[in-house]
Amino acid sequence: MSSLKFTPRKSEERGHADHGWLKTFHTFSAGPYQDHKHKLFGPLRIINEDRVAPRTGFGFHSHREFEIFSYVISGELEHKDSMGNTEILKRGDVQLTSAGTGISHSEKAHGGDEVHFLQIWSLPATARLQPKYFTRHFTDEEKTDKWAKVVAPVWADGVKDTREGEGPAPVQSALTLYASILGTGKALSKPLEGKKAYVQVIQTSGYNDRQASGASVKFSTKGGDEVELREGDGAYVDVRKEGAILEVENVGDRAAELLVFDLE
Repeated sequence: MSSLKFTPRKSEERGHADHGWLKTFHTFSAGPYQDHKHKLFGPLRIINEDRVAPRTGFGFHSHREFEIFSYVISGELEHKDSMGNTEILKRGDVQLTSAGTGISHSEKAHGGDEVHFLQIWSLPATARLQPKYFTRHFTDEEKTDKWAKVVAPVWADGVKDTREGEGPAPVQSALTLYASILGTGKALSKPLEGKKAYVQVIQTSGYNDRQASGASVKFSTKGGDEVELREGDGAYVDVRKEGAILEVENVGDRAAELLVFDLE
């Protein structure tokens, strides 16, 4: 039996909406898009790939009992919240809001360019926490042909519960997020510690609401299952054996930016 089992989540099968000011893809059920087969995976609840037009965005709205983080791909994202935080986030920034008992915030495109980012939600392991806000920055160099650990459980070794600083952003969930920019012909391995994982190839070659194109990445495990994904595609990963190793190879004609969620 293969130590990993992949179930593709094709880009064109994601929930999708074009509101003019917002172009969005939903990996999981969100808003008007509801699919009982894609509601939750471990603590992972939302992966929205959003493109927000200049000088528009999400006005003030409230959340509670979610861990909410933004992974900025291009453009600038203006964040404001009820805790008094105001920040302009750029490529490489990861912003995490631990909503806890409740916060309000807005997320808007800053400046004259569209902002492209992933909005990710997870379920906290503990309820009724005090709301907190964190930011981290990771350069392209830190991710090129290597893994950058950008989010990790607050209780994990080496994770700092500080508003800013080095290392991964601290999340109140059993979730570790790795990012990489993998060059053509390059390969990486990632031992998985959780019971499941989710992989996502980011749509960096431009907006595409049809069949996925652009960069191509093969995910596999030695002597077992494999899947080839393109930009916008993702896959659920069932970890069937302890010590399983995820093999990742760029088999396309351009660099690929990708995420690996290691989940309990």
